[in-house]
Amino acid sequence: MRFGPVAPDEAEGAVLAHSQKVGGTTFKKGRILSADDVTALKEAGFQEVIVAQYGPDDVPEDEAARELATALCGPGIRAGESFTGRANLFADADGVLEIDRHRLDHINIVDEAVTLATLEPFSRVHAAQMVATVKIIPFAAPRESLRLALKRAGEPGPLLHLHAFRPHKAGLVATRLPDTKESVLDKTRGVLDERLAGMGSEIAREIRCGHDEREVSAAVSELLADGLSPILVFGASATVDRRDVVPAGIELSGGEIEHFGMPVDPGNLLLLAAHGQTPVIGLPGCARSPKLNGFDWVLARILAGLRVEPKDIMLMGGGGLLKEIATRPQPRAGNPRKSAGSAPKIAAIILAAGKSTRMGAVNKLTEEVDGDPMVARAADAALTAGVSKIVVVTGHERDKVEAALGARDVGVIENPEYDQGLSTSLKAGIAALPDAVDGAVVLLGDMPDVTAAHIDRLIAAFDPEEGRAICVPTWEGKRGNPVLWGAEYFEEIQGLTGDTGAKQLFATHAEEIAEVPMPDDATLKDIDLMTSLEARRRKAQGHE
Repeated sequence: MRFGPVAPDEAEGAVLAHSQKVGGTTFKKGRILSADDVTALKEAGFQEVIVAQYGPDDVPEDEAARELATALCGPGIRAGESFTGRANLFADADGVLEIDRHRLDHINIVDEAVTLATLEPFSRVHAAQMVATVKIIPFAAPRESLRLALKRAGEPGPLLHLHAFRPHKAGLVATRLPDTKESVLDKTRGVLDERLAGMGSEIAREIRCGHDEREVSAAVSELLADGLSPILVFGASATVDRRDVVPAGIELSGGEIEHFGMPVDPGNLLLLAAHGQTPVIGLPGCARSPKLNGFDWVLARILAGLRVEPKDIMLMGGGGLLKEIATRPQPRAGNPRKSAGSAPKIAAIILAAGKSTRMGAVNKLTEEVDGDPMVARAADAALTAGVSKIVVVTGHERDKVEAALGARDVGVIENPEYDQGLSTSLKAGIAALPDAVDGAVVLLGDMPDVTAAHIDRLIAAFDPEEGRAICVPTWEGKRGNPVLWGAEYFEEIQGLTGDTGAKQLFATHAEEIAEVPMPDDATLKDIDLMTSLEARRRKAQGHE
């Protein structure tokens, strides 16, 4: 193909390279110039015009795009009309797009003039959605390059294959612990119903049972006997090992564990199993959320009739970071507080308003521990940890407590109702937080051995999408303080009363609690008595 400026008399039959204003009309880019066009150009005073002129070995762009797009149409794929060197390909139905990536790459390295762009392999698509586009970059493709591209497209097996969703009647096993609320299971069921309905399937039967391998086995067997497929198993407690309750129950029913875990986040703890030809999936905790997660990828393939092998899951890591990607469409909007693509913004609330009545005449928060006032140690721990904002709530002897904090970079607010209970200070702290935080860790001012490392462990565990919206420290099975609360609970906290703080919400939200093991017992030890403080000092001085 020749490209460049020519005199109008030499331009007949050539392709106009750039749009031109010719008299009272516009000749657009790509126009095949006729004899009348040449006359109009000359009358308009053009001395030359930039054109592309085909040679004997050139295939015009639209013809080349049409030929290649037609050759690429595998099952469920249709090609649209070609124009300006482009031909788009569309899905005929809702389903999953399978792509032969090896052949796709070979087409794209044949020649710079010939390009093929597609969606990600195994993308979930909708009927009439564009799934690929062929674009001939210049005004013509070399005939030999097109021949090679067509040869690749015509090799055995479709390069593009739309696997349409097939209606399935699935079975669901939902286990429960003694404190599991039916409302939590109902909510999970609702999310799963919507997930399957969007792919043309339904949960035909649900069995709720105890979180016990024998009960799981019986439930799976019963759903298999009903002919349901796939079988989904949602454990009340996350599966953490191939020998945990859910996989043990599946194996006891006669099933086989094929793979545990996946390089997709959220979705790491997915369990893939099979009972004969029936897929059995142990769901990760993130399946409670309607947001995109690894379970969606596996479920979509199964409902489209594709066999999911362990290797398929192992190869999902590229693109497997799904959380907090602002440009990726989600089934529903997520937490608007959270900054996309960033770590969660966690604030710290230090409760320092109490009267210290059990300590006697002194205010324990201003008493020194290892050279610093007790409340200042709490502030220093928060300042060193990964928090974005610190609020200290004062009340009793406000001036003394504030003086004990010195020049530390913390916000101090007063709770005039501190004598009405701990909940009033907690509510005051929550009300003082900026809107753009994802959660808050609530520290007690009388726990001088809690450090930044303890706080950072809680923050590292915090992940509402994975069901870890309330993070509680533990030592040898005992729960302590501080506690990290997700912002979704702030409104509920504002309705608390009395002197027990937010722990009264634990029973209501048991499923969202993550117990975070700590390296020592610091999160269990507060100082209420002068004898405790003196013992702490003696220990620090090496006298005990």
